[in-house]
Amino acid sequence: MTLPSANWQMLFINVNIATMSQGGTSYAAIEDGALAINDGKIVWLGNKEQLPEFDESHVEIIDGKGQWLSPGLIDCHTHIVYGSHRANEFELRLQGASYEEIAQSGGGIVSTVKATRAASEDELFASAYKRLNALHKEGVTSLEIKSGYGLDLETEVKMLKVANRLSDSLPVTVQKTFLGAHALPVEYKDDADAYIKLVCEQMIPEVAKQNLADAVDVFCEGIGFSLAQTEAVFSAAKAHNIRVKVHAEQLSDLGGTELAAKYNALSSDHLEFLSDDGVKAMQASGMVAVLLPGAFYFLRETKLPPIEMLRANNVRIAIASDANPGSSPINSIQLMLNMACTLFRLTPTEALAGVTCNAARALGIDDKVGELAVGMDADIAMWDIEQPAELCYQYGVNPLMGLYKLGKKVL
Repeated sequence: MTLPSANWQMLFINVNIATMSQGGTSYAAIEDGALAINDGKIVWLGNKEQLPEFDESHVEIIDGKGQWLSPGLIDCHTHIVYGSHRANEFELRLQGASYEEIAQSGGGIVSTVKATRAASEDELFASAYKRLNALHKEGVTSLEIKSGYGLDLETEVKMLKVANRLSDSLPVTVQKTFLGAHALPVEYKDDADAYIKLVCEQMIPEVAKQNLADAVDVFCEGIGFSLAQTEAVFSAAKAHNIRVKVHAEQLSDLGGTELAAKYNALSSDHLEFLSDDGVKAMQASGMVAVLLPGAFYFLRETKLPPIEMLRANNVRIAIASDANPGSSPINSIQLMLNMACTLFRLTPTEALAGVTCNAARALGIDDKVGELAVGMDADIAMWDIEQPAELCYQYGVNPLMGLYKLGKKVL
């Protein structure tokens, strides 16, 4: 049959397609395939020989010449909005200074908070734009940006507004996460409960009122916030109909993941010390395990996340850059693919799922992006590779040949 030209605006032919439509269990590949787009959505895909007839005069045809298509990549955990940098601390650590010594001299997160508070919105935007653009040029079409370097209402709102501006500046979907409970600001250093009260009673209501956040996060850890404090934040988020996620089990097992599961959290992130009970709680609630190989690498950690337990319990695994000034100043999603395999021993299939379908699930946007299927947004990356494993195998030569956001070529 001949389809009306209005049905298709763009058609990829002679392409191999890693659809990622089976939750990461395989590439769900279609070789020698074709994919059609209309109004920013995928409207047909399959083997080229199954293509229905269509009016070529009204369709933009892209001959992939054997290249691979994948969903646009998704970085589901970043902190790319912040002031200044901490390269000086990096040098001090390599010279033997301890984290405690650096913190006592005014370094660590305190220095980033000070710089972020002092920076204007325009200054924060300018520096974050460079980081976002670096990720975008490697195939990222969606990502999360967390606040958490303000630790006061004014600066947290400023950071989230910058994240909004970034979403308008580049063809990237930005999911915004309020992380007011990231650390204690110096003015509350002896009264964590009072700061959590501020987060719950002033910050979250204002963030909700201005519709600045898609999720609320907490750093639940011995050097962060307790289970009781974490639950207070979750309760406040729930009262304002904002979904939650958690930084948990990075340095110890406090049970933050199990608590988050009770609140139907989107994800738990880091997870090096995740227990069997935590894994089972994630499986029961459908939470995504977000692993952060950049931080593992940069901090020279040795305790691996419980990959086999996560696999055995069918917990979805996502991979993210954790781009931040202190523990992962790395703005490369392609490097994360390689690190996920080399450091965490994920398969290339698992790693690619970690930055597509599972990353979308971790952000609650898997109904729109993360896989190539009829009805999904046409966020598509085209790669000059012979097989998908090359995306994890080689780093330093960018194989991205084209990037499409809602069916429009943006790179």
